[in-house]
Amino acid sequence: MKKLFLLVAGLFIAAASFAQDEITPAAPGVTYGDKVTAANAIQLNELNTKLAKDSVYKGKITGKVVEVCKKKGCFMTLTQPSGSPIMVRFTDYAFFMPQNIVGKTVVVEGTATVKTVPVERLQHFAADAGKSKEEIAKITKPKKDVQIMADGVLVMD
Repeated sequence: MKKLFLLVAGLFIAAASFAQDEITPAAPGVTYGDKVTAANAIQLNELNTKLAKDSVYKGKITGKVVEVCKKKGCFMTLTQPSGSPIMVRFTDYAFFMPQNIVGKTVVVEGTATVKTVPVERLQHFAADAGKSKEEIAKITKPKKDVQIMADGVLVMD
């Protein structure tokens, strides 16, 4: 029984470590999830203006990727003009982002909302992003934040 457990655990670890190998590297024109074009995409500062009037925006948003989940690419963050990040997750975890997408400009198509993120979720995201235990421990308050649930992502550069 112990050998079976070790075998299963080893296979799980091996599969997780090769998860990024199956993701197409980011390059101009590569799309993840639903096919996306750049037509009618708005900039992040325009998104903030729209969300100040309405708590939901559905459409295309252009931004620069500053972080991606180090475990398997299950989320990424875009930088706002103010410097604060916007969390982008993917509908039903239908696709993942490669590690080399950091620094690239993308067009994200989906739904942006303003939400309050609980401490536990913020700590989970920080752990997935590879933050230290000390950095994670400093997260003690929920955060009101813009989040995007993306159906597709297009790499621009």
